[in-house]
Amino acid sequence: MKVDFKLVGALIAGDRQADRIVPPTGFTAQLTLFAAGAMAFLAVFALALSLAAGRLAERWGDELARTSTIRIVAPVGQVGAQTDAALAVLSTTAGVASARALTDEEQEALLAPWFGADLQLDSLPVPRLIEVIEAASGFDANGLRLRLSAEVPGAFLDDHTRWRAPLVEAASRLRLLGWVALLLIAAAVAAMVTLAANAALAANAQVIAVLRLVGATDRYISQAFVRRFTLRALVGSVIGMVLGMIAIILLPSSGDASGFLTGFGFQGMSWLVPLFVPVLTAGVALMATAFASRRALEALS
Repeated sequence: MKVDFKLVGALIAGDRQADRIVPPTGFTAQLTLFAAGAMAFLAVFALALSLAAGRLAERWGDELARTSTIRIVAPVGQVGAQTDAALAVLSTTAGVASARALTDEEQEALLAPWFGADLQLDSLPVPRLIEVIEAASGFDANGLRLRLSAEVPGAFLDDHTRWRAPLVEAASRLRLLGWVALLLIAAAVAAMVTLAANAALAANAQVIAVLRLVGATDRYISQAFVRRFTLRALVGSVIGMVLGMIAIILLPSSGDASGFLTGFGFQGMSWLVPLFVPVLTAGVALMATAFASRRALEALS
């Protein structure tokens, strides 16, 4: 729909006489306030979900893309020698920025969520892990695998490509789902405001007929309804936005072991993003009411 800037100007300026055309209370007022507030509340969570998923996708992509793992699977007496041999191979491999074998404490921490904090590695045939950090240029994974198979038979390279891409894709799709949810919320606001405006116009059909008899134009009548419903939507969305942001703040801290939920919410300047929700809600209400009032007034002609 084309934006009518004259209508926007009239909405901002206001007209007390025109405002009297639309009853300030009643079912339509409550419906508009509730719908706008509820949708704004949900929009805040959809925004938080989308932004958090975006950060998650970036973090997984950046961190996992430059890390690899080598597993040393060998008899107990040969683990140390093969670990040293693998580190020697890595030290002469182009594209490897650094490599180090994880300590027993670090491996125990990795296995603690599954086996408990009192795990003793001596009691289990746990392979030795080597963390490999790539340089900016990267390394030839296939070439490194061939070298390891020849010089360190018990070494297996995992460059994370098998599961990194699905994780990043899942986070990206979750971000897309958040934006789709926002579009559906905007459509729901438009539908609810349109229904409320149509109900108010139908209930005031006799008043509109009298106004036309005394010389009121359809633009004048339409502006009254647009202003009233836009302000109702704005007030309701502000309330819903504030409640949504408070709910985000009150969410329990995810902690270090939260996995997927780490970072859910807003961070830094992204706390300003929900402030646009009432503005967008008012804009959707303005266009929906203008369209509904135009069609209703044509039908009442």
